[in-house]
Amino acid sequence: MTSEVPPAGSPETHKTEPISIEQEMKTSFINYAMSVIIQRAIPDVRDGLKPVHRRSLYAMWDMGNTSDKPTKKSARVVGDVMGKYHPHGDASIYDTIVKMAQPFSYRHPLVQGQGNFGSVDGDAAAASRYTEVRLFPYAEALLADLDKETVEFVPNYDESLKEPTVLPSKIPNLLVNGTDGIAVGMATKMPPHNLREVCAAVNRFLDEPTVPVEELMKIMPGPDFPTGGIMMGVEGVKNIYATGQGRVVVRGVAEIEESEGGNRGDRIIVTELPYQVNKAQWITAIADMVKDKKLDGISDIRDESDKDGIRVVFELRKGTISAVILNNLYRFTALESGFSAYNLAIVDGTPKLLNLPALLGNFVHHRIEVIRRRSEFDLNKCQERVHILNGLLAALASIDKIIAAIRGSDTVDNARVALIAGFGLDEPQANAILQMQLRRLAALEQQKITDEKAGLETEITRLETILASEENIKDEIRRETSEIALKFGDARRTEIAFDASDLSTEDLIEDKTVLVSITTANYIKRIDLDTYRKQRRGGHGITGMTTKEDDVVSSVFAAGMKDYLLCFTNLGRVYWLKVYQIPESSRIAKGKPIVNLLNLKDEVVTTVIPIREFRK
Repeated sequence: MTSEVPPAGSPETHKTEPISIEQEMKTSFINYAMSVIIQRAIPDVRDGLKPVHRRSLYAMWDMGNTSDKPTKKSARVVGDVMGKYHPHGDASIYDTIVKMAQPFSYRHPLVQGQGNFGSVDGDAAAASRYTEVRLFPYAEALLADLDKETVEFVPNYDESLKEPTVLPSKIPNLLVNGTDGIAVGMATKMPPHNLREVCAAVNRFLDEPTVPVEELMKIMPGPDFPTGGIMMGVEGVKNIYATGQGRVVVRGVAEIEESEGGNRGDRIIVTELPYQVNKAQWITAIADMVKDKKLDGISDIRDESDKDGIRVVFELRKGTISAVILNNLYRFTALESGFSAYNLAIVDGTPKLLNLPALLGNFVHHRIEVIRRRSEFDLNKCQERVHILNGLLAALASIDKIIAAIRGSDTVDNARVALIAGFGLDEPQANAILQMQLRRLAALEQQKITDEKAGLETEITRLETILASEENIKDEIRRETSEIALKFGDARRTEIAFDASDLSTEDLIEDKTVLVSITTANYIKRIDLDTYRKQRRGGHGITGMTTKEDDVVSSVFAAGMKDYLLCFTNLGRVYWLKVYQIPESSRIAKGKPIVNLLNLKDEVVTTVIPIREFRK
């Protein structure tokens, strides 16, 4: 009996199922998006690291590139990370390592670098063949207890090695160092905080898991950026802590250096910039604004920054109001910048927006699991060692019989069987006795065994106490957290000030009476009334202002610094400006052309009227 085979190419051999292109696009895009979210861009809530950061730190730890060893070439570390765990290109790995070594990017750097690792001016790091790295002690606190089965390990990309899914992380690193990342359809941006404050908040949360955000803010008043600065107000912080998203405004630190004797203008000296502001680009932008006359009163800009810190000096023209210029720097440049936070992190394989209690809660939950697994591991090791020591002590108590049994056996296996059968030992104890060195027969060595056993029994009691209840595990978290804060913590760098967002230029100006004068050639100036004093009997008069030939003073009047000046021109137009906008001049100076203040076009000012305020 034969069966007919359908010819090649017939419908029976090439069956296809129709699919919806829309459904296929949805499925493929969702798979791609989730891969980017989980495997690249969004950090894990437990250790605050993305996979590339975690793999880089683990590879350095695995190759012995720790803080107590000499640094290794960055290229070697990058090759190890890429070859073993992260096959996504050397550039992305090196960029990650560089950022973890930058003290202006991380509040507590994870990598200690030797060589050129970039600057706040946006300079790129040197190539990986020129730089060297090793783990920072802070990073080792994230990796501590990794060899005690505290976290799960999974096969690497080619299943030749194992890598951790998360680090044990004694430190709430996600809060301390912050993070940012752009995934597909979502992004995260979290500010850094002060380690001491975060550790104190963890302990407060352990005492009261339902602690309100307002109470936590007394401990953690807000972000603490590595570049310092001044945070304006706490309203944005409340939103971030309560909802997981919000915006804070950060100002650079600047001080006004007043001129001595009035021989030159004042100076504004900037010593700190807001987080992630590129200093070189900021200075260039200000120089362009000065050139385009969008910022007035600055005569020179000097960058005097060095390895000790930032120092940018703004030389101001004589007679300008330094407080007004500083306020304009805040208003129109990156000297005042906003930081928009969005606390998105991976929780149980899913991206979630988290407020402060949720961030603390997830970290505490992770540490409870790590300490439980670590304690169980240590307990098993201690119990196994005590079991071996009991066998050794039993052997030493009957050493003559033990030696006779071993000498009477023709093979090691027979000796092991004889020890197990004749002395009530098990196989591990018997193996330990067979491997025991003769020096252990000395009385002093026997005492060492007894002392070691007593110490292990004390440790077993401690570990069993920890594992007895979750509250005891929390006590262990409190102890470790306090030690971490003491070891790595430092003082807050970012100051917190009141919110001055509604502060206007006029709020910075003293409302005093000054003398305003204007000439027929339209030169205008203001002079402090103290410049003129009452002439005493027999005194000499004060020299008045100098003017060009054929130019005379047409009007002199007293006005308040915040008064309006209505300037009428020969073409029937009226312009206005504030008195404080007129540069202050010396008694003998001719002043400044009013055309530069009003932007006049082929017209001259004929009359100036000062008024305090406009009315109906």
